[in-house]
Amino acid sequence: MKTLQILQLCFTLALCFLGSQSVFAQAPSTTAPSTDTTKYLIVKNDGVEYVGLVLSDDGREVLIETKSLGKIYIPKSDINSMRPINYTEDIAKGEVSTAGVFTTRYQFTTNCFPIKKGENYAMLNLYGPELHFAVHKDFSVGIMSTWIGSPIALALKYTRGTANPKINVGVGTLLGTAGYVNQGKGFGGLHWGMITYGDRRNNATLSLGYGYFNDGDKSTYLQTIYQPGSYAAVNGEYPTLPIQSIQNASGNFRAKAPIIGLAGQAKVGKKASFIYDCMFIIGKIGSSAGSQDIDYQYDPTGWQLQQVVVSEWQTGLSNEQNLLILMPGMRFQRTESKAFQISLAGVIIPNEISFPLPMASWFYRF
Repeated sequence: MKTLQILQLCFTLALCFLGSQSVFAQAPSTTAPSTDTTKYLIVKNDGVEYVGLVLSDDGREVLIETKSLGKIYIPKSDINSMRPINYTEDIAKGEVSTAGVFTTRYQFTTNCFPIKKGENYAMLNLYGPELHFAVHKDFSVGIMSTWIGSPIALALKYTRGTANPKINVGVGTLLGTAGYVNQGKGFGGLHWGMITYGDRRNNATLSLGYGYFNDGDKSTYLQTIYQPGSYAAVNGEYPTLPIQSIQNASGNFRAKAPIIGLAGQAKVGKKASFIYDCMFIIGKIGSSAGSQDIDYQYDPTGWQLQQVVVSEWQTGLSNEQNLLILMPGMRFQRTESKAFQISLAGVIIPNEISFPLPMASWFYRF
């Protein structure tokens, strides 16, 4: 009988132990859920990002609940950064934007993504500094200049999203003055519209614009106007051009140009992006007093002059000067507040000259 009582006691203790284990195992599910509804952005060391509620953090791993994947355990050693999401600044069209402020532009041109409030940035180039500020969720203001403070330009940009989250549109303008270099006489501007396809990390932008410049330095001089026509060279020597008239002229240098831009960026690494910027400038230059084209034509070897062709006198701008500017480069961003960009840019003047124009830029968020 005593042996039977001992067995019953052991059986009772075993049931109590198993019952306690069950209670402990169920404890988390019976605990009241957390009232903290703050969502966090978690970026892993491999660049993968998660957005969700943090359910627990025991120091070794974090349990989060995401909308698409449900509950996920992430080891703390795999986490690069974790921060709460600011809905005013981070949420756009219902999606979280984490690519940073520097993705709003390329080398020279910009795209249709806005600068968010609190993400103002400075850009230091070899030729001068820039500062850009967000004054509205879709509108930003910037200042651009050289290291000597002249010329200086005001930059404005307004962007809007569309029903398609991959398509954004915008307009921009640059208004500049020569500043103290020319006693403030010179001025110019560039106005454009643009459309961007893609997201902040991978996108392409097509822009169409119109630029103009006036040096403001009006001068008076004697203008010689030649008789229009074709004049053959004699033994490769320049022929004497007959003069039609000599008159007093007064004007200043002017230029105007429609501009076509194509730019884009693509993420090629965890902290690197390929940047491409291209502008084709269809320019016309001349004096406000008028001008006359004189074309010197050579033989196929390019050494001996064959003839000279004189055009009609034209008022306004007449000389065409087209430019193609190519700016491929790389951007390296180690932190959310700093980035470095280098571009192996080049300028091509069709049928005349080509030359390199390397650029380096440093970005700083403030």
